[in-house]
Amino acid sequence: MAASQGYPLLCLENPLLDIQARGDAALLEKYGLKDNDAILAEDQHMGLYEELLSRDAKLIPGGAAQNTARGAQYMLPDNQVLYIGCVGKDKYADLLKKTCEEAGVHTEYRIDDAQPTGKCGVVITGHNRSMCTHLAAANEYKIEHLKQPQIWSLVEKAQVYYVGGYHLTVCVPAILALAEEAAAKNKVFMLSLSAPFIPQFFKDQLDSVMPYTDYTFCNETEARAFSASHEWGTEDISEITKKLAQLPKKNTQRPRIAIVTQGTLPTVVGIASANGDVQLKEFPIREVAKEAIEDTTGAGDAFAGGFCAGILQGKSLEDSIDMGQWLASKSIQELGTSFPLPKQTYSRS
Repeated sequence: MAASQGYPLLCLENPLLDIQARGDAALLEKYGLKDNDAILAEDQHMGLYEELLSRDAKLIPGGAAQNTARGAQYMLPDNQVLYIGCVGKDKYADLLKKTCEEAGVHTEYRIDDAQPTGKCGVVITGHNRSMCTHLAAANEYKIEHLKQPQIWSLVEKAQVYYVGGYHLTVCVPAILALAEEAAAKNKVFMLSLSAPFIPQFFKDQLDSVMPYTDYTFCNETEARAFSASHEWGTEDISEITKKLAQLPKKNTQRPRIAIVTQGTLPTVVGIASANGDVQLKEFPIREVAKEAIEDTTGAGDAFAGGFCAGILQGKSLEDSIDMGQWLASKSIQELGTSFPLPKQTYSRS
């Protein structure tokens, strides 16, 4: 598909190179990391990346929304997905672009001349993972790139926008530009909270975007962090899901749907009605034998990818949830946010 014809799904966030290696409690303690956590790197974390490389690390293209873009394209016909972010002028950027092209995802990267391509150190302990991100070039995205005529024409042709919450630390104006385009033209706008530190430390930025979200994604840890930062006084996932769905909304032509994944526990979904009532639904996950699980990194990104594919194809909420759970179940049997090759065909559970 030529770029002039557009891409129905547009994903925006921070492209990263994932440096993944198995570690232990001592390595986590050395760098002040926790199991199943995601943080931004500070000075004391900079030695982590070389240490992971010394442990026979795998280099895997990452960044949450880039994972979601690849996942969605895995389940869609060719040439359906566009990904936007900022990379450095280096071999790692070339690797990211090549991998996206191989997955069928079209990229429109802003190239930063000063900063290297961002990276994420992933310490795998058992079935847990701890992520430490050095944004570098990913932190240099500018709205001017999005507003270029050739890029904005692609924005206007997209029908679904998916933004990873990590971009709230980078360029809120770019997120709001997509959000306002979606609200004005009744397109679909989706946001993932991405990590607990987003509602904890970027609350104002998050709150500026939440009124535009048609679909809000988070896991149980992120949901509880949102509840704490907004002083809701509850850690009950059903109650938090309900409150997320009830938040004020700009585009009243679409209901707000909040989706909270919980690892091996059922996915909780809250669907707000026009009068503010919320219907709660639970969806059991697709179980994977413990011995078949390779790596849970990016399972939520894969879920969002499958879900996006369903919405883009006009599937029901129930079918879209199942598509997300199917893709997540396939991804956790691979290393990193990867998907089986040769490509497998989705079937309803």
